[in-house]
Amino acid sequence: MKSAASLFLFLFAFSSFAQQKETFDLTTYVPPADWKKEVKETLISYTLTDNKKGTWCQLSIIKSTISKGSLEADFKSEWNEFAVKNYGVKDAPQTTEVEEADGWRVKSGAGKFTFNNADASVLLTTASGYERCASIIAITNSSDYMPHIQRFLESVDLIKPKITSASQAENSQTGINNNVSIVGTWTVVRSDQDSYLVNNGVAGYIRRQYTFNQNGTYRNVIKTFSFFADILLTKESGTYQVSGNNITITPQKCVMEAWSKKDNADKWGKRLSSQNRTLEKTTYQFSIEYNEYIKETQLIIQASNATQRDGPFDRDNQWFYKLPTNDYDLIKLPD
Repeated sequence: MKSAASLFLFLFAFSSFAQQKETFDLTTYVPPADWKKEVKETLISYTLTDNKKGTWCQLSIIKSTISKGSLEADFKSEWNEFAVKNYGVKDAPQTTEVEEADGWRVKSGAGKFTFNNADASVLLTTASGYERCASIIAITNSSDYMPHIQRFLESVDLIKPKITSASQAENSQTGINNNVSIVGTWTVVRSDQDSYLVNNGVAGYIRRQYTFNQNGTYRNVIKTFSFFADILLTKESGTYQVSGNNITITPQKCVMEAWSKKDNADKWGKRLSSQNRTLEKTTYQFSIEYNEYIKETQLIIQASNATQRDGPFDRDNQWFYKLPTNDYDLIKLPD
């Protein structure tokens, strides 16, 4: 197998191809033919395996995130998130010179890891621009796939994002945006298939909900339902303040309650206990975006550390909330 350094040849190229392109988030590309496609909320991947030779390759486009302010910071964060955490790469990446095109700055790095007791390589290509960070990851255990990786990366174009964010159109203290406002209710639910829930013995779901009011107050509600325990309800209230693309949440009261299940179902029974929870004043970076791919308006918030209020990061120090589309998306509180 060739050295992982050979992957350096394959950088983003901002050219147009005659083939039919697809789009995921900010990335347009020509999908590899006859590869297995898998779509998730934060990435889309293509995998090809040769069982006779025992070789494989996977190409993944990662959903863009808020930039950390520079290409260097973005690449370091993405490398740690995907190469180090996901694949156990131990050595520092061998990197390319920075390329610039159409307002984007691009950097690639490669490293080695072990998979099924055999050598494998990872290539991370990160683009930073327009306050966004976008990445593509290629992993493989054979140099046979290098032409595939090259063709794929050469087909890539990056879209200049049309982001409705606080930094662009918002200066008020209440979070009001002339186009899309943070004012309103934002929700997220994690099912019993979520690794955090499984690892912590929760067979059910956790639903989290922010409501930001126009007068600068907010309410945060968390419902934890387990088939094997009481229902937990956390209610927090306080004030929030927006400055640029930062939002500071200052809780004034936070109470966690345990409730029995009515008819042993997902229905509120009687309140069994109540206790105050530690208040966490937190400043987040945020943006409000319409994700064309999943047809949802999202509130994306980012912080340096995870909070009890938001739970484990969805990815790369970020959480993704959405506007509710029906009553099911909202937490129904006890009477």
